[in-house]
Amino acid sequence: MSAPPSLLTPRVLLPFLLVTLIWGSTWIVITGQLGVVPPSWSVAYRFFVGAAAMFAYAAWRRENLLLSGRAWGFAALLGLAQFAFNFNFVYRAEQHITSGLVAVLFALLIVPNTLLGRIFLKTKVEGRFLAGGGIAIVGVGLMILHEYRAAQVGAGEVLLGTALTLAGVMSASTANVMQGTDIARAQPMVVMIAWAMLFGALGDAGYAWITTGPPVIETTPTYLAGVLYLGVIASAVTFPLYFNIIRAVGPGQAAWSSVLIPIIAMGISTLFEGYRWAPLSIAGGAVALVGLVIAVIKRPDKPSVSGGNVVSVPCDQDG
Repeated sequence: MSAPPSLLTPRVLLPFLLVTLIWGSTWIVITGQLGVVPPSWSVAYRFFVGAAAMFAYAAWRRENLLLSGRAWGFAALLGLAQFAFNFNFVYRAEQHITSGLVAVLFALLIVPNTLLGRIFLKTKVEGRFLAGGGIAIVGVGLMILHEYRAAQVGAGEVLLGTALTLAGVMSASTANVMQGTDIARAQPMVVMIAWAMLFGALGDAGYAWITTGPPVIETTPTYLAGVLYLGVIASAVTFPLYFNIIRAVGPGQAAWSSVLIPIIAMGISTLFEGYRWAPLSIAGGAVALVGLVIAVIKRPDKPSVSGGNVVSVPCDQDG
């Protein structure tokens, strides 16, 4: 019997790296979505575009675009958790604290993903995985401390932005664990996500209309390009890949992307925004990477699942 997959398995590692790199770039793009257009409308536009791209891809593959039975309700709940609550919390958090601090706080996703995966999916968690995760959280804490000191906003703004971000973390974690359930596995991945995105976008639009009024659009090339990038590349391309990673290795291991994303986001900010690395952020990033190595590197004579699911599920989409 072959060992179950881990993050180092090529068919898992390659999409993991791609998703992490793309999502590491979204934080700077999201800042361009704030201002003229209310955040909820920006979120709605993103996922209407993403849903359209997903349905087009499914139709090109000649898949049945309808779900079965209770999967309709499941897709609606998944869409609200992942594509409505999660992103509304994140976009609003960036109105109060820096995108860097939001990105670093989101690295804490590894905690609820691991705990909820153990409770609801019965995923096994080894001591090595917990030790690596604990070390990574120390590194994240150092990065959070630096970003907090550099934020230059009032304590009230920091607390509100942090609370909104953590609410987004819990919403995302809920959706991540939902993707590991039997009902999710029984549905075609692309079609399931397409409907979830559409339901989430409708929820975003309904909330936006109630709270801010009719649709508002900014017609500048920067804003429109940002919507297309976030909708197609950062949503339609990445979420099927990410959810397949969850199905293969479990939500705990998949959440390591959230630990690497702020490091990538800071690197991009260094290139385009003049972000300066401080000793705390450098140390935090290094410690987080050490934790990742400890968590995912397996001993050759002792194969294990390291926080993932025992059963491997084949990918449902090309690439």
